Amino acid sequence: MSSAHARAGLAVTARGVVVVRDGRRIVDGVDIDVAPGRILAVTGPSGSGKSTLLAVLAGLVQPDAGTVEPADRAERTGIVFQGYGLLPVLTAAENVELPLQLAGVARDEVGRRAEAALARAGLADITDRLAEELSGGQRQRVAVARALVVEAGLLVADEPTAELDADTAAVVLAALRAEAAAGAAVVIATHDPDVAALCDDTLHLVDGRPT
Repeated sequence: MSSAHARAGLAVTARGVVVVRDGRRIVDGVDIDVAPGRILAVTGPSGSGKSTLLAVLAGLVQPDAGTVEPADRAERTGIVFQGYGLLPVLTAAENVELPLQLAGVARDEVGRRAEAALARAGLADITDRLAEELSGGQRQRVAVARALVVEAGLLVADEPTAELDADTAAVVLAALRAEAAAGAAVVIATHDPDVAALCDDTLHLVDGRPT
């Protein structure tokens, strides 16, 4: 299925989410509704809990209090990690193909979808280069392509434009907007007010609390 086609997006609902680390509430009483077809920007200063909240929404971290539905969202989520999360000895294409291979997708479809996702991220010319040979901005876009290739119902992206110039950031944001247009619910953590302004909704955190 191409990401240009409609898909079953996830309506994600969080109520009273609390995450505690070393006695401190990293996330403190957050309520969220993320609807399919919309992009939510999570903003706030460094240390405000943005990355932790995205990990909770993606199903990677269980909250210490509160609820997030649906419970099976982790299986239907594409993730752009702030630290990229790429395997350095694999090529850009191999990194993007990996989640499809793990999901048992047919080999010919794996290659086709990976090629398309890399092209959408503006990386059609570096598919065979090792991840360890890429610049920070290129690695960031490979991480975006790897999330796009899943064609998920929920896509969470942690600072997906942090190392990109304005033109390249626009390519990535257009790709994320296309995901929403296809029916996905999209959540972006960002420090950039220009990125936040392009999203449909905004949640601002200070010390883990919505303001």
